[in-house]
Formats: sequence, structure tokens, C-alpha cells
Amino acid sequence: MNVPRNVLWFEVLLYLSLTLDALSVAFQDRTPTDVRTDQMITGETLTAGCMILLLVYFVRLAAQHRKNWPRWALAAMLVLSVISLVQVIGEKGLELDSAIEVVSCILTTAGLYYSFTGDAQGWFNA
Repeated sequence: MNVPRNVLWFEVLLYLSLTLDALSVAFQDRTPTDVRTDQMITGETLTAGCMILLLVYFVRLAAQHRKNWPRWALAAMLVLSVISLVQVIGEKGLELDSAIEVVSCILTTAGLYYSFTGDAQGWFNA
């Protein structure tokens, strides 16, 4: 069975976005402070890595296994990411890691758009 073109675009764009998310985690400031200890920084980094792996699994479930609910979970995660990103940019301004996140959100938005339009309609099971 051939994967529809829009589903392929969805998959590619979401994987690119998650790759950028991994780069963003790599470029985050890990300098310990009185408020953020080494253990907290390590925990945040591990949590981000696990979350990226979970989202990779969601993309695979949606694109390859034709599941509908992971698309909605990815859309919800996008909304939460944008809210978080706006807060971070408001506090610290646009830094390298937040600039990467902006591009990642744009890629995710485009990928999700493809998953809900064109020949992708009818591909995903409920």
C-alpha cells in the first residue's frame, strides 16, 4: 500500500522538527545556578530526550500505522510548545536554542497541516 504524498510530507516534516528539537536540547544553557542544580539540569535534559523519543513514536504510529489519535496528541503538544516558547522568548529574548525551536514549531505546523489535508484525508483510522 502506497503512503499518500501528504502523509509522507507530514512524516518528513515532523521528523525534521524533532531533529531540531534534539539540537535545541543540545544547545541549551546547562550552567548550574543557585536555583538550578546539576541534578535538575540532568533531569530536564533526560526528560526532554524521553519526550522527543515519545513524539517520534507518535509520528510513526500516525504515519505508518494509520492511527488518528497521535496526530491530535502532536497538535496538542505543538500548542503547549508554542505557549512555552512565547514565555521563554518573553523572558530571555531570542537565543540560539529558542530560534531553533521557532523553526521546529513552523515545521511541525506545516507537517500537521499536511496530515489533515489533501490525500491524507481518509488515511488515518479513528
